Amino acid sequence: MPTPLSFRVQRHRNGLRAAGLRPLQIWVPDTRRPGFAAECRRQSLLVRDTPQEQETMDWLDAVRDTEGWE
Repeated sequence: MPTPLSFRVQRHRNGLRAAGLRPLQIWVPDTRRPGFAAECRRQSLLVRDTPQEQETMDWLDAVRDTEGWE
């Protein structure tokens, strides 16, 4: 027999599904893990001076929308 909490959770999930939503689980890198920042730096340095990186940065500058940001 479901507990009151599990019943409420299931009811909430059913409501979301009825609204056309579905559950999604996503795994992302753990930024708290030792060595994460060092690995980010290592990868950034690998592409820092490549033509493709400059092309990407130029594109980001062209499409960014900072209107209203302070």
